[in-house]
Amino acid sequence: MSTHARLEELRKLIRQHDYRYHVLDDPEIADVGYDRLFRELLAIEREHPEWVAPDSPSQRVSGAPREGFATVEHVVPMLSLDNAARREDIEAFDARLRRFLGRDEQISYAAEPKYDGVAVELCYRDGELVQGSTRGDGRVGEDITHNLRTVSAIPLRLRGSAPPMLDVRGEVFMRLEGFDRLNRERSDGGLEPFANPRNATAGTLRQLDPSVAAARPLDIFVYGIGRGSEQLGVASHRALLERLRELGLKTHERFVQSEGIAGAIAFHEQLERDRDALPYEVD
Repeated sequence: MSTHARLEELRKLIRQHDYRYHVLDDPEIADVGYDRLFRELLAIEREHPEWVAPDSPSQRVSGAPREGFATVEHVVPMLSLDNAARREDIEAFDARLRRFLGRDEQISYAAEPKYDGVAVELCYRDGELVQGSTRGDGRVGEDITHNLRTVSAIPLRLRGSAPPMLDVRGEVFMRLEGFDRLNRERSDGGLEPFANPRNATAGTLRQLDPSVAAARPLDIFVYGIGRGSEQLGVASHRALLERLRELGLKTHERFVQSEGIAGAIAFHEQLERDRDALPYEVD
């Protein structure tokens, strides 16, 4: 096998292992084996810098801090969510929606947790991550591509046959275990601990130096898209999440789809009972 062919094989293997570890939570190789593959990749790219590609696994962390943040316009606005917590409010919403649609039969609802993190948009072109931004005011956000590229759960290249244009929306967050570890490290270093995981996540994503983000336990769940929906050919939210997962993006496994509002209410009530045992914070 030629050196260049081995390089492409290594990139493919590492992407596959990243996908199984971060998205499927089902690793098929030990850390020492993964590290061996990564070191071999780095050695080839050091010897042949002309072969380094933007979507190579080696390019998650760039060395130089950025001078500032450019603004990014969301072509499809990232609208904020309204909320309702009481059963009667949710039932009233369902009644209003059925009146608006002019239908008496039950509506199919999809339900999943609302994570307490930072909303972001990931822009993929021909399967390659080219830009990542914050939600901002919903229409204009900040370009934080350099930090999002360090998040291991965010693929630099999508799997399989990806649409030529796809804008993915998700929530970057810290799991409680990682947040507690980060605060212990800060306290040991004489630094002020973060107030909560969302505060720590937001502060991390706005660092100019990507090595800071790379050293912190950032994770992501994706839940929707902006541009590119018509190219996916999906007819339901469940189908959308399944398609995004096929592309290598991390969706949440705790998801239900029910006929009628009662199933969504039951999901919410169970989530409230489980809140204190969840490994992350929810709204």
